[in-house]
This record gives sequence, C-alpha cells and structure tokens, in this order.
Amino acid sequence: MNPENPLIVQSNSAVLLEVNNPLFAEARNAVSQFAHLDKSPEYIHTYSITPLSLWNAAALGLSADDVEERLARYSKYPLPRNVVDDIKELMGRFGKLVLESFEGGLVLRAEDSNMIRQLSRHPQMAPLAGAFVDGNRLSVPPQNRGLIKQVLIGLGYPAHDVAGYVDGDSYNVDIRSRMLTGGEFTIREYQRQAAESFIGNAGAPGGSGVVVLPCGAGKTVVGIYAMSLLKRRTLILVTNVTAAHQWKREIMDKTGLRDDEIGEYSGDSKEIKPITLATYQILTYRKSRNDDFLHYEIFNSQNWGLIIYDEVHLLPAPVFKFTADIQARRRLGLTATLIREDGHENDVFTLIGPKKFDVPWKDLERQGWIATAKCVEIRVDLPPAEKMQYLSLTPRQQIRQAYENPDKLRVAREIVKAHSGDNILIIGQYITQLEMFAKELEVPLITGTTNNKRRDELYKQFRDGEIKVLILSKVGNFAIDLPDANVAIQISGSFGSRQEEAQRLGRILRPKKRGEQAVFYSIVTRESKELEFAMNRQLFLTEQGYSYDIRYSEVD
Repeated sequence: MNPENPLIVQSNSAVLLEVNNPLFAEARNAVSQFAHLDKSPEYIHTYSITPLSLWNAAALGLSADDVEERLARYSKYPLPRNVVDDIKELMGRFGKLVLESFEGGLVLRAEDSNMIRQLSRHPQMAPLAGAFVDGNRLSVPPQNRGLIKQVLIGLGYPAHDVAGYVDGDSYNVDIRSRMLTGGEFTIREYQRQAAESFIGNAGAPGGSGVVVLPCGAGKTVVGIYAMSLLKRRTLILVTNVTAAHQWKREIMDKTGLRDDEIGEYSGDSKEIKPITLATYQILTYRKSRNDDFLHYEIFNSQNWGLIIYDEVHLLPAPVFKFTADIQARRRLGLTATLIREDGHENDVFTLIGPKKFDVPWKDLERQGWIATAKCVEIRVDLPPAEKMQYLSLTPRQQIRQAYENPDKLRVAREIVKAHSGDNILIIGQYITQLEMFAKELEVPLITGTTNNKRRDELYKQFRDGEIKVLILSKVGNFAIDLPDANVAIQISGSFGSRQEEAQRLGRILRPKKRGEQAVFYSIVTRESKELEFAMNRQLFLTEQGYSYDIRYSEVD
C-alpha cells in the first residue's frame, strides 16, 4: 500500500489504473495477465477480474498468492478482503476436478468425494458421465470428453484435462537452416518459448492450448516449429484460401517438406496429404441449415497427431462442436487476441485449451520484432444536410449513415496524398462505400467475391510495389502477407469489435526494411454511434500500450 501507487482495487473486482503515473506501464503489464481491460479513457483505465481471466492466469502458472502480491505491490490502498477471497476461491477451483486416463478410458477425479458426487447428479452432468470407479473418481465415456468440460466450466469448475492424447501417425518435419527464399533461418526465442510451452514437459504436460502473439510476430513459425517438435501428421485450419496459400509458402520456405506433401482442402481443391490445410468455410459448409456438415469427416479421415487452429478468435461456432469430438488430438490455437465478441471465450478455453503463452505487443516492438506503430483517430462531422436527417433515422440507419459519411473520402484522399510513396491499405465494412472509394481514388478493391486468382495477383502486385494503394473489405481482417504495408486507413468496421481493431492494426505491424513507423488511421463520424463504437474498439490496443492521437477534420 502506497498513496503514490497507480492502482485502486475496488470491492466489485474492478481495478482502476492511473495513466499518468510513473508506474503505469509496469502495473499494466502485471495486471493484464489476470484481468481484462474494460474502459480506457484518458486518465483512468478500468480492468475487471473475472473467473476466466483468473483461470487463464492459473493455466499460465500464476497462483492466487501471485495475483494478490501484484495487486498489493501497485495498490494505493489496502486490498478489499472480499476480492482477495474471491481470487483464492476462483483460482483454487482450477484443478479441483481432473480429467485423466484410467484403464483405457477416462475418469473425472476430485479430492472432495462429496463435491464430485453432487456434481454427478447435476442434470447436465448426469447424461454425460458413467459409473463411479470409487468415491473420488467418476468414469467418463471418451466421446464426452469435450462436452463434459463445457458443462463443468459453465458450473464454475473448469476441469484440468491431463488425459493425454493419441500420438497420431509419425511424419518427419525438419526445420531448414537456410530458407528457400534466401538467408539464414532461426527460431526467435519467444517463438521457441511459445511452441515449447504448448508441447509441455514431464513436469507440466502440454498438448492443448492457445499462443497469443501480435500480427506480424510470426505465429505461423510457432506452428511450424511445433510441427517439427512433434513430427506428426498435421491438420491446419485457416480462415480462407489466401491464408492456406501463405501457410504453404511458409512451410515450404522453412522446412524440408515438398509441395506434394502439403494438401489444400477448400472450395477450390480437396487434397488430403500428411500436412493438410483446410479452410473454416469448407468445414462449415452444408446444403441447408438442417443438413449435415459435408466435410466434417476430415477430422477423422487421417490419424492426425496435431490440429492447428489459425486465427482461433475467428473460429466459427460449428467448429467448436467438431472440436468437442476430437479432444484426444493435440490442439494448438494461434491468435493475436483471445477476445471474442460472441462470448465464446469459454469454449476456446475448454475445447482448444487455456492460454499457454502471451507477450505484450510493445515488448516485441521495443525488441524490433514488430514495427513501431502510431494510432490516429480523425473525427469528422456529417455534412450539414445529413446531420439534420440523422436524428430522424432508426438506430441501424444512423450507424450506417455515420459509417458511410461521404466526407470520409476527402479525409482519406488527404491521407493518401500525405503518404505518397508509402504502401497503403484502406479497409472497410460496406461494399458500396468501398466501391465508391475505389472508383474515386482509382485503386483496386478486394472483397469476399473477388476470386482467389485475382486476389493473389493483386496481393503480389502490392508486395512487388506495382500497386501502392489497395482497398480491402473484411478480408483485410484475416491473415494476409503484405509485409511492406506501412499505412492503414480504417473507414468503417464491425460496430465495436476490439478483435477487428487488433487485426487491422496487425496488417501493418511486420518489421519494415527501412525501419519506418507504421501509421494506423481511423476515420470516425463525430456525434454519432460510430464514435462510441470507436472507443470500445480501441480497448484491446490500449491494453497493449498503444494510445490514439485524436484529430478533427471540418467539413468543407
């Protein structure tokens, strides 16, 4: 306790952090490992300590005493006793129930025989569990491994799954010392730590979990290194065909695998090879809402030893269902942010695995592994005629009008002119708006309907410097390999999506050849719902240490 400290811990488990305090950055890094950022206005940031944030911290090896010590170290005032008690209670629940192997099957074990007996009678648990092996162990059919974990976390008792995994078929994956594209290749220390944290060891077995790294930090390399450590047949799930092609290029560039050893399973191709890249779209395809998913069997078509979920924060809901059925396979999730706006964070934790590795974005920026970046929000008024009409519209119409503010074109044109010679991405939500920008600025546009061949051509032209400005719809939220992009202009988005904000900034975070700073612009309509969304969108990046320079642009 020290009045000069930056934290105030409140009895409702909210944590207030003073921005203009010398210990701000140090305290933010300490708190962010076990609390979620909720609000980030200029002077006070608000965090919340939640069951899931504490269970992820426990999975990373933090204890309740560690969390209490960090809060006490940076707190102005004594910690509320109820908050300390809640932290101990919640973190103490992680590991009270253990899923483990037993005589060729599974059991759910608890030290407290009364607790497991009561849980076994719960209406959601009873259909999934079998008979008692003894007073402390309840048999679990292997096919219910994922389902029972979902039920338990819903009841507030996350199961610690140590039941192990099938090995899968062996397949040799060796890392190259020199890349096919030229130059030496070495695994960075944080990439090595991330992969090894996932693999685990005798003292702390791994095999399922999520690695959180910023865009541009080499999450693909983490996956490739994990493949080389396990040396097993691997299924890699990706967001789209462009991402599949990028993964294939990276695998061939950095391992000894040949083209004919890597298959693509998508709308364009149906190859299953020892290393197979499948898109989320093909996995979730069905002829009608009531039909079966036609390509679900890819999960069982081979004896996979590893399944990698790229951009796990974008995982479609049906894939969670598939994943619940394959809990005996090793599962690695890769993402820039664990935030999901659909509330499926619990499913990521239970079905893919807990967070195994995380590193602050600014730490990697300081070390030179990702580009330094500046965030600028430009606020612009609606034209007078539209401003008068705005208040008479429905909420949905107001949102659309604010996002498609015609004066954003003028601002975007000024930014493009100011960054003449830079490599610029313009990213937005509404196709009609993007088409208008493409026509007025005379630059190419990529949307979801652009065929894959045309996408690859335009991306290559951008990488080769033949195109300096490229407009992207929501396809720009996904993994695209445009390392020289150093300016992004966001003109509209998916409401208040924090994950989208992080993904879009990530498009310009790859280290630059000349070491120049990347700039992320957001053009936002003043006095509108869009401004409220913008404040929410910035939360995640603020937690990572980024601040937004607010500027104003007047209507001509």
